[in-house]
Amino acid sequence: MSLLQEDFEEHAEKAKTLPESTSNENKLILYGLYKQATVGDVNTSRPGILSMRERAKWDAWKAVEGKSKEEAMSDYITKVKQLLEEAAAASS
Repeated sequence: MSLLQEDFEEHAEKAKTLPESTSNENKLILYGLYKQATVGDVNTSRPGILSMRERAKWDAWKAVEGKSKEEAMSDYITKVKQLLEEAAAASS
């Protein structure tokens, strides 16, 4: 397993510790990057208008379409670090 893959999995675990106050926008960014890193480009059709939550998640994933798995992993790690730092600053 590559160092990037290990770092990515470590930060995926850390992401679970983000505070409830993390914005939906940031959660969606993480979701999209995670899916791009683990699955690749969007492989499903867009959910219907009544499935607002699923549709937002699909849109977040679609927004990072075309990124390589490595690039998506790297961006995900950077975003988790940023959010953890913000959470730590807010609680101190």
